[in-house]
Parts: sequence; structure tokens; C-alpha cells
Amino acid sequence: MSGGTPTGAGGFMRQRHSQGYASSGDDLEDDACSRQRSFLPPSPPRKTWVEMLENFLWLASAVFILYYGDQHSNFIYLLCYDDRIRRLPLYLGMIGIGLNALIFVYTSILAWSVRRFDEKWGLKKWEITSITVLPFATVFGIISFCLFSFALWPIWSFLTIPLLFTLFMACMVVIPYLIFGTLRPQSDELRTD
Repeated sequence: MSGGTPTGAGGFMRQRHSQGYASSGDDLEDDACSRQRSFLPPSPPRKTWVEMLENFLWLASAVFILYYGDQHSNFIYLLCYDDRIRRLPLYLGMIGIGLNALIFVYTSILAWSVRRFDEKWGLKKWEITSITVLPFATVFGIISFCLFSFALWPIWSFLTIPLLFTLFMACMVVIPYLIFGTLRPQSDELRTD
């Protein structure tokens, strides 16, 4: 054995001469186990231009509805001061939306804060809570949509339903951007080094 391959500076460099090192990647001397692992959350998938265009159209439609209202006043002014709106169904619909928001915030906070390791193979507490409140959230959403439709029907008649659906979809586009914190993924891998 010569001790290595000569380099230009008069020293020797050790080289590996086995065929398996370059092809298999399972050499024990490799430093793959000792490298730092990145604990950054995985990046969200990139949106295509079609999805971006759809989101823009939902938001632009919602802004149009909010700004132009009934062509005389904007939507917020109409909700506050117009006498054609049936107030009791409007307020009950707002209470339903508020209850829905509370349910989603509660389950989100519960999902973020409760991470128990002793329940590894079963359903976690927040998953059980999410499953049990899902029908209530659905019922509150449907009832609120119907109450809003009934309350706003005197102003927009048959256009009330597409108007409310457009506002709902604009909210669904905006809500994912309102996340205030992200969780780090927990790695369950076992290291053998």
C-alpha cells in the first residue's frame, strides 16, 4: 500500500477504491448520520397560475360586492342602515357564523396545544373533539347561510345566493393566510448512530 494518492502540494490524499462506495450509499464511514437535520416545516406546494387566478377572481368579486352594494350604497352601509333587510334573521345568521368561528378557533388551538405521546396509536383528544363538533359546525354554517339568504332577499332577490357564495369563497381564500404560527413537524425516526 502506498499510503494514498499524491496531490500537487506534496501530500497524500486517501481515496476509497471499493466499487460499493460510489454506487450503494450504505458505507458505514459515511457521515450521513452525523449531519444536522433540518427541522424546518415542509414548504407548501407551489400554486399554479390557474389557482392564483381563481383566488384573485374570488377576491375581486368580493371587493366588487362590498364596494358597490346595491349601486347606491356599499354593502356595509346596507347591512347597518337599510330598512329592507330583515334584521332578526340577519342577527341570528351572524350569531351562527360567530359560533362557527369559535368552534374552528377552539379546535385549532386544541390541535396545536395538545400533543400527547402516550396516545400514539389511538385518536388524540383534539381529533375526537374535531370529529364530534364537525356536524355542529356544518349545521351552523347551513342555517346561517339560509338565514342570510332570507334576510338579504328583499334587496338582491335571486342574486342573493350567488352573492353570499362569492363572499364565502373569498373568506375561504383569505383564511389560510391568517395563520399566526406554524408547528414544527415532529420526527419519529430512530437514529442508530
